[in-house]
Amino acid sequence: MSQLLDTVAAAFSPSGVLSAAEPAFRPREGQTQMALAVAQAIEDSAVLVVQAGTGVGKTYAYLVPALYSGQRVLVSTATKALQDQLFARDLPRLVHGLGLPLRMARLKGRSAYLCVERLERVRQGRTAPQDPQVLRQVAEVERWARITSTGDMAEMVALDERSAVVPLVTSTKDNCLGSDCPHWQGCHVNQARQQALEADVVVINHHLLFADLDVRDSGVAQLLPSAGVVVVDEAHQLNDTGVQFAGEALSSQQLIGYARDALRITQEHARGMADWLVLCATLEQAVRELRLQAGQVPAGGRLPWQAVTPQGLDATLWRAALVRLGQSLRALLKSLALMEAMAADLRRLYERGSELLVRLARFAAAAEEDSVRWLEVGRQHLRMLESPLSIARIMQERLLQRSGDEIQAGLTQTRMHKEYAHRANVLPEPDLRKSCQETDSAQRNTDEQKSWIFTSATLGNDAQLSWFTEPCGLRGARVLTVDSPFDYPNHAALYVPQAFAAAGSAQHSQQTAQLVLDAAQRIGGRTLVLTTTLRALQAISESLRTALGLFADLDVLVQGEAPKLALVERFTAAGAARSQRGAILVASATFWEGVDLPGDVLQLVVIDKLPFPPPDDPLVEARSRRLESVGRAAFHDYMLPEAAMALKQGAGRLIRSETDRGVLVVCDPRLLNKSYGVELIAALPPMRMLGSAQEFEAALKQLTQPLEQAG
Repeated sequence: MSQLLDTVAAAFSPSGVLSAAEPAFRPREGQTQMALAVAQAIEDSAVLVVQAGTGVGKTYAYLVPALYSGQRVLVSTATKALQDQLFARDLPRLVHGLGLPLRMARLKGRSAYLCVERLERVRQGRTAPQDPQVLRQVAEVERWARITSTGDMAEMVALDERSAVVPLVTSTKDNCLGSDCPHWQGCHVNQARQQALEADVVVINHHLLFADLDVRDSGVAQLLPSAGVVVVDEAHQLNDTGVQFAGEALSSQQLIGYARDALRITQEHARGMADWLVLCATLEQAVRELRLQAGQVPAGGRLPWQAVTPQGLDATLWRAALVRLGQSLRALLKSLALMEAMAADLRRLYERGSELLVRLARFAAAAEEDSVRWLEVGRQHLRMLESPLSIARIMQERLLQRSGDEIQAGLTQTRMHKEYAHRANVLPEPDLRKSCQETDSAQRNTDEQKSWIFTSATLGNDAQLSWFTEPCGLRGARVLTVDSPFDYPNHAALYVPQAFAAAGSAQHSQQTAQLVLDAAQRIGGRTLVLTTTLRALQAISESLRTALGLFADLDVLVQGEAPKLALVERFTAAGAARSQRGAILVASATFWEGVDLPGDVLQLVVIDKLPFPPPDDPLVEARSRRLESVGRAAFHDYMLPEAAMALKQGAGRLIRSETDRGVLVVCDPRLLNKSYGVELIAALPPMRMLGSAQEFEAALKQLTQPLEQAG
């Protein structure tokens, strides 16, 4: 038994350091089991995938062994919310409690930090916005800029991250001046990167993880190689993030932005040396012509692009528009090439345009094998995208940098799991000894590979967590599933109303809104409605507001009408006191996960229909075709697991603590009527089933009673 495993086991014991440091800490079997699995993976330089149910306490389960390991630790999250929570709350508390003198740092992407140079340009009127609202927000940023030490835009809580101000006062790889910037020494991005390189524990996000891998824009190429332990939290989003990053994209906004920057910079440094106005205007016109060739905005805003031309477009006209765009960009670059040495701004402008031209040439040719391409069409703009179907190859060859055999090296899972069970006091010592004797011949991985820990509450339903491990190239990884300690059968119920119209129809949205209205009025709000489409979100929210009027006891909050954080705060405040006006929150997309509303604040979650991936999505189509080409069933092997994991994520909003109570309603009779419903229900926590409307009403009534009476 290693010293690290002994130290970790002691830390999670009833008399351990965690109990002494945190009065609220209580030893949990699943948390200890996960912590020991992580410790063993660190000892073996292995890859471990852990599905930890809600309430297991996975954050401490991976942080304690990682911090005790003595190695440099890199933690990657999918959301800024968890990244901030880890850095500002969990890590400081734990480092202090464990008594470890560790330096910590948080690193975000470039666009998360204030760029002093770009703010100064706005102040001087070189990029001045005309909108009075934007000007007021710029003034707020200026006041904050005088006092901030980090430049992290998240400090401005009142500023919506979608605000038009953000791109004005932050930089991108394209417009950063680099070492030529007069504010280079005090640059907030550089300072954050330097702190990360000097820290013992660094918290980043998945985008930066892939950026560091590819050394595209992270500026911290030595960060990943120098880490001994890499933890990927919220790992269920890793494949989608990696696919986005590994792909290529070119938008009309990028090209028009380049043309306008080119006109401004050439007027400053090369006025009169070429007809810059004509060159830049010709480029803008070519971009607009390409958008016109894309036609009307299609349903879903996407056009599949399997061949050289996007589906449904005239091949000759599309090709001609692409050629004109390439010629206009090339003409501008030809003039820039003659004078790029005159100024650093001109040199960067030339390099930026050359990169755009290379990207355009890629989209003028056929798509690469094992990739999918599509065209996103908006009212005024378009975006060309190409992505790999999964990140399996990237993970194996460039991130993990090991073969499948190396991933499997080390102790067998049988031995490991029984050893963890013994240390968690759930398996007698003789049984452990007998089991270990059978596997003592297994060789430990003695190379200097770093250990990788991937964890989330939602990674798959089968023993190997294939929904996650297959697309991420982790088939041979060690796998552990730790169930939630919550008492779901007694604290949560599932109701599937049967007398509903077909999912997705207008009538279905109206029926969903009526059910929400009736139920929310019974429990005083406390209701979260999760929709699978923006159309359903709009229909349900409008129906609720029409029925309630202006002076009802319930307020309807709708995603998109305010920043996510502001909506969550208003919903929480409404649910904190039953005497006040209650609230119904209608949301989609990002609200399906990462929303933590414990206690009585949230007691009813309503999902409008089963969250199958849209079959006309180009990426979904391509993945389905790939599976069918090798004899697999796209629905069963791809569509169904995707729906199961999404459904599990949405249901996870309901019960967030040991005392929470609530009801999950899925307004889609297919969950009970179709044979595949059994698999979807199996993915959900073990809630009790409500078989009728009367049982549903009784469950709602029970939620209005104090916990001791309800029990």
